[in-house]
Amino acid sequence: MLKRALILLALAATIAVPFLLRPSRPEPGQSQDTVIVITPHNEAIRHEFGIGFQKWYLARTGRTVSVDWRVIGGTSEIARYIESQSVGSFRNLWTGKMGRPWSSAVQAAFQNGRLPADATPVEREARAAYMASDSGCGIDLFFGGGSPDFAKQARAGRLVDSGIESQHPEWFQSGDIPRNFRGEPFSDPGHLWYGAVLSSFGIVYNRDALRRIGFDREPADWADLTDPRFMGQIGLCDPTKSGSITVAFENVIQEQMHRRLARILASNPSLTPKLASDEAAREGWVDAMRLLQKVGANARYFTDTSQKPPIDVAAGDCAAGMCIDFYGTEQQEAVRRRGGGDRVGFVSPAGGAAFSVDPIGLLRGAPHAPVARAFIEYVLSLDGQKLWDFKTGTPGGPVEFAIRRLPIRRDFYAQEAWRAYRSDPDTLPYADNAGLVYRPEWTGALYLEIGFVVRVMTQDTHAELARAWRAANEAPEPLRSRALEAIGDMSAVDYDRCLGPIKASLESRHPVDALALARDLAATFRKNYASAEAIATGR
Repeated sequence: MLKRALILLALAATIAVPFLLRPSRPEPGQSQDTVIVITPHNEAIRHEFGIGFQKWYLARTGRTVSVDWRVIGGTSEIARYIESQSVGSFRNLWTGKMGRPWSSAVQAAFQNGRLPADATPVEREARAAYMASDSGCGIDLFFGGGSPDFAKQARAGRLVDSGIESQHPEWFQSGDIPRNFRGEPFSDPGHLWYGAVLSSFGIVYNRDALRRIGFDREPADWADLTDPRFMGQIGLCDPTKSGSITVAFENVIQEQMHRRLARILASNPSLTPKLASDEAAREGWVDAMRLLQKVGANARYFTDTSQKPPIDVAAGDCAAGMCIDFYGTEQQEAVRRRGGGDRVGFVSPAGGAAFSVDPIGLLRGAPHAPVARAFIEYVLSLDGQKLWDFKTGTPGGPVEFAIRRLPIRRDFYAQEAWRAYRSDPDTLPYADNAGLVYRPEWTGALYLEIGFVVRVMTQDTHAELARAWRAANEAPEPLRSRALEAIGDMSAVDYDRCLGPIKASLESRHPVDALALARDLAATFRKNYASAEAIATGR
């Protein structure tokens, strides 16, 4: 009995100690003020910004505050949640207070920021009523994700002006918070969202795993991931579930378009800029789709969460993966902290990764709007920006977790005295002229199409693609080249088709159109892959 009691006592102590040692923080119901934030950000970011805002807010207002974080998944899940809640809220207003009948046309029109010229009076009335209302989703702020996700929310009318630009015009007039950089938008023209931190993309890799599969060098370029030795060794995300990986794929596409443009101008310098650009976009699109197809053929899996590949790479379950920069550096930090040395590496391909932003925006009908505005002010202030890149324990820095992300404010990097406090003091994003220049006219209108096409081409048809890829790489010439040509047939998803019929189907009011398109494209790619496998094996 004594032995059993001691075991139970030890078990109880094991469970209780973490709770006893946990820092004391007021829960939402115990604080004088609350702000509700929906976010895809990880625990480290939520923890540090929660503590930091509490201290800053108390010093500014003399009141206690709690951040009620809502974590439901990635940006795609967040977007669906915000939309569904907003639809329900506006429907109650439309049918209850306004006494109007609900219809699918009203539901489509009230959240359509681009109503066609032939929109009916009822559709226009619904849109106007929504834009004048406080119909929201019960949440104050959307914090984190990609600028395309926020642009979509802004067009729908779900974001409103927080007033931060009127409150601090000096931040924006001085350029400390840029409007854009190297072609990437860093804020909304209508003041509906602002970039809070910089993001880039790259390759996370495990040096031990690379040696195991026969590499004597580390990957440095996106094309390195097409090496057949990576078969079954690359961790990828479903681009229709992860906004960040879609942006990474867009970086790959833009890189290939830039390379095509350079070759086109070198061979035909008399070509007009417009013609050269159009030709580069079409040819670079195909180059990039073939590159991404090969990377997909090497995939071990396609996950719903962008945090999984870096974790699996660090554990050695995958040799490499594509990810947002701070997920890669976060795993580097974690492995070193656990005594794992430098087995995890991360690289942003030179000229192949643009800086984009993770924004923050105030949601329509925010239940705690004044506190939410204060949170935005804190995040964009130099006090809040320190949390992104200061080391733990430094003045004004994070308490427990070094986040290792790049602040958006230019003046942050001008503070020479802060270099000793920074986790990455040699990284100066605004001084780097070697990064990718983003050209929105090339792919800005194809965000949805990129994720859709890559998913159908690599994920939905992965079994057939992987078999064809393996067979092609095991075949002798000329069978190998012929098989690879069959695999890489992009006629069904070329640039013009994506801008035309594919876009029309994906933006159709009828969901069945997108489903039919996915079915037909998958059948086309499966036929191509079966043909390639037959060529490679001589059948």
